[in-house]
Amino acid sequence: MDDSAPIRVMLVDDHAVVRSGLKAFLMVFDDLHLVGEAGSGFEALAILDKARPDVILMDLMMPEMDGAATTKAIRERNPEIQVVVLTSFPEEDLVTKALQAGAISYLLKNVSATELSAAIRRAYAGRSTLAPEAAQALIHATTQPPKLGHDLTTREREVLELMSKGQNNVEIAEGLIVSRSTVKFHVSNILSKLQSSSRTEAVALAIEKNLLKRSA
Repeated sequence: MDDSAPIRVMLVDDHAVVRSGLKAFLMVFDDLHLVGEAGSGFEALAILDKARPDVILMDLMMPEMDGAATTKAIRERNPEIQVVVLTSFPEEDLVTKALQAGAISYLLKNVSATELSAAIRRAYAGRSTLAPEAAQALIHATTQPPKLGHDLTTREREVLELMSKGQNNVEIAEGLIVSRSTVKFHVSNILSKLQSSSRTEAVALAIEKNLLKRSA
């Protein structure tokens, strides 16, 4: 880390007007240097090697590839790059998802220029900054009991998907190329984990709790 060189910052936001505002903000600070901007997650990954940012300001709500998925891909590829989420949404699931993806900080777009510049510098130094709303959401998430269905395995989720399509054990076994007894075992586990007394109840609960993949 070269303390004399400016911090290389990249912007990722699908709204051009937001990027324009952030560019103007960065020009005010001599120690922050804009090295790239992207209007989507895919574009961010495409220009990453050329831009070589130290810190990325990342929007969360983007089409096709959201900010959390983009953050995860960037951190897996370049773990030295720090990601500061900058969003309008303080919802608990978004905060948790972003931090689990590897973001070091979570800020709201009503943050002041002074606070944002400080957060960028802290991120560059490996220190986290959380908006008060994000910190509260994170505290709430860690003090709540696990969500129903959180412990379903990948195979159990596959079986649950097929159950939701009305398939019986024989059809599921044929589709997954496993034995009927194996399917019966998975179904039993699903009912137990979802605290359901029937397949219908389990599927209804899965739909209510968004445990099933959404159709395109």
